[in-house]
Amino acid sequence: MSTPARKRLMRDFKRLQQDPPAGISGAPQDNNIMLWNAVIFGPDDTPWDGGTFKLSLHFSEDYPNKPPTVRFVSRMFHPNIYADGSICLDILQNQWSPIYDVAAILTSIQSLLCDPNPNSPANSEAARMYSESKREYNRRVRDVVEQSWTAD
Repeated sequence: MSTPARKRLMRDFKRLQQDPPAGISGAPQDNNIMLWNAVIFGPDDTPWDGGTFKLSLHFSEDYPNKPPTVRFVSRMFHPNIYADGSICLDILQNQWSPIYDVAAILTSIQSLLCDPNPNSPANSEAARMYSESKREYNRRVRDVVEQSWTAD
């Protein structure tokens, strides 16, 4: 069964394979184009450098008119990431547009890592630390990066 959402996801996947943005990868699970696994690598020269963070993306038949549900599977410490891994990011909520594809979603999440919005905190401890004690915040981020190497 090929619906508009599934056709679009096949196109997104093809584009991601042919022209992958730096530091991100993603692919549908074996038997379900509506469910993707992705990895974001922490950007170089940031506290996130060297981290490999896993995410899951759940698409509905309303995609691309509605955004997917995206969450980190890896444990994260970030002002805009909830304890359950869900992400507070405008393009995944009220600023969604059908022009965003999987690559754009993952790229936006990757840049959010280094450029959090402490005014819209999903993790108030991380937001407070980011604003008040950058050194302590960066130390916690490094811990998360190191855990990302061993977590499965």
